[in-house]
Amino acid sequence: MQMTLTSQQLSVVKSPSGKRLFLEGPAGTGKTTAGVARMLYMLMSDVPADRLLVLAPQRTLAAPYVEALYHPDVAAGGLVNVATVGGLARRMVDLFWPLVVEEAGFGALDERPTFLTLETAQYYMARIVAPLVEEQGYFDAINIDRNRLYSQILDNLNKAAVVGFPHTEIAERLRGAWVGESAQARVYDQAQDCATRFRRYCLEHNLLDFSLQVDVFFAHLWTEPLCRDYLLNSYTHLLVDNVEEDVPVAHDLVYSWLPHAESALVIFDQDAGYRSFLGADPVSAAALRDLCDEHVTFTESFVTSPEMQAFGNVLGRILQPGAASALPAVQPPDLKNVLRFESCRYHPDMLDWTADAIAALVHNDGVSPGEIVVLAPFLTDALRFSLTHRLEQRDVPARSHRPSRALREEPATQTLLTWAALGHPAWGVVPTRYDVAYALMQTIADLDLVRAHLLADVLYRVKDKTPSLAPFDGVNPDMQQRITYLFGGRYEALRLWLDGYRAGESAPLDHFLARLFGEVLSQSGYGFHQDFDAARTAATLIESVQKFRWIAADLPADRPLGQEYLEMVQRGVIAAQYLEPWQAIEENAVLLAPAYTFLLSNQPVDVQFWLNVGGTGWWERLYQPLTHPYVLSRRWSKGQPWTDTEEVAARQLSLHRLVAGLVRRCRKTIYLGLSELGEQGYEQTGPLLKAMQRVLREVQA
Repeated sequence: MQMTLTSQQLSVVKSPSGKRLFLEGPAGTGKTTAGVARMLYMLMSDVPADRLLVLAPQRTLAAPYVEALYHPDVAAGGLVNVATVGGLARRMVDLFWPLVVEEAGFGALDERPTFLTLETAQYYMARIVAPLVEEQGYFDAINIDRNRLYSQILDNLNKAAVVGFPHTEIAERLRGAWVGESAQARVYDQAQDCATRFRRYCLEHNLLDFSLQVDVFFAHLWTEPLCRDYLLNSYTHLLVDNVEEDVPVAHDLVYSWLPHAESALVIFDQDAGYRSFLGADPVSAAALRDLCDEHVTFTESFVTSPEMQAFGNVLGRILQPGAASALPAVQPPDLKNVLRFESCRYHPDMLDWTADAIAALVHNDGVSPGEIVVLAPFLTDALRFSLTHRLEQRDVPARSHRPSRALREEPATQTLLTWAALGHPAWGVVPTRYDVAYALMQTIADLDLVRAHLLADVLYRVKDKTPSLAPFDGVNPDMQQRITYLFGGRYEALRLWLDGYRAGESAPLDHFLARLFGEVLSQSGYGFHQDFDAARTAATLIESVQKFRWIAADLPADRPLGQEYLEMVQRGVIAAQYLEPWQAIEENAVLLAPAYTFLLSNQPVDVQFWLNVGGTGWWERLYQPLTHPYVLSRRWSKGQPWTDTEEVAARQLSLHRLVAGLVRRCRKTIYLGLSELGEQGYEQTGPLLKAMQRVLREVQA
């Protein structure tokens, strides 16, 4: 595997065994490239692959290492373990379960653990919390969706685990920092009660969500000599990348591991820490520097031009006056080479300008669509649809990141579960006529909404709360002609398949969905045939159902598991994201993504579009009434109030880190999309816009 490396990178790569290196620098300076090359060099230097542990905060950040190991030039042999701390914790809990099952307080001493997915954790949380909400008035003081309620309680448990404090202290920490109305304190106490009940339920039934896996590992296994010696002796060479995005307990682990390692490379991205909302702690990450023998700093960017660096320096100084840039000083920027912008009155006009500019770049300037990314603080469905439609009209391929969101919000999921309800009438789940029309439109290729509604109106039946589909040949000839015999034939094939299934023995829901997809929906003439996004969603849903069945099968239930799952989705459970072999699918298409999601993919591009620069979304935190990422951290003392002063400072730091990270991942040009009025019609004059205006004044003065 050929890599062109600088002398500074080579010094890191060929560092003698026995050295512990701390490598730091801004994004784009070749740190991960050096890390990957170091891993390959060690393998070529006869270091056994199974003695090397690569740690990363999340799978996307580990992708370069996994891709390198799959390269044909890499010699076959043992396997390098590329893991997250959470994944390592789960594996150790599974391996050493007999050592901890009693000590950790689990109820079923003779049974194996069950590891919960995101969906199943929310399912059990809902079983505990829903009665408290409905019967005892829990959380009546706040307005929040149920799925977000469950997620935030789970997030509190996760924060306690990854920061390293008892989960019983969550409410105390939140109350101690609160300076508003006293009613909020009651909300924190209720969230604490829910978290405590959930943890007790998990212990009683040997269920381990993410937080409990981490707790058990660090409280009981890392302190257990048998497990500790197993890890220290198994992995004698450490390579830790993007350590600033990892959580404090991960840093504790590396801190105690480093003195025992034969060699180590710790990589730190300056001015980062984008995952702070998940517990990332750049301060505790930087402390690892003290245990390393040698410190190396990369400063030369392989991504940004001198003009882009200069622009980033000026913008960074305005957003965070006290922060010194990690990049070398350069001349004031010539903005015409790096910055384009257009001020529009209305939001749709900004989208038109964006689509026109992208089309010109692709068709006139020869820019590859895959080198263009469109960014916003939040990528709403409306924004995704509007911009994708505009790009399609201009013959520009586009793809969008699909963030964690409710399964019910995915069109493919809605379609599949509508047919599941019709295939299992005994469940008593009756889709609406609109649900059926929508499912027909998604299912039958090229079927428009008007004809889909006609089909649903004349052929969808509900008798004695039992849904069914009537035969197409029962429709009068005039209506058949309006719908067309082509669509009628496809509808009839779907109906006959559902009738055939209903006549036989009911199968587990994941089996039903797999058969329906394989035998009908993926075939020519049906909507999933060439819709790869829908196919991926279907695969994710089937995997989700399968895991739910495995986990919930042995627990008491008063209804079929398929029905239980369907109702869980209808309540708004958030979908877990399953990445295919550690990496997202690459397509030569314009990427539409939330800004933070793009940052954590760590993939530079030639051109970036920042939309709604005047919007407050670049500055504000998500509404989270049950949790607080800063208060539930090691940087905040119990009992210290969190005031507006701290909030403004935190937002300013986050904005500085965000834009610095974006600038350092752009090779050529940044386009600013400005609309005086946002999507909702409100005037937009947010902090990022004001900072950009100051940049322009300073440079043009």
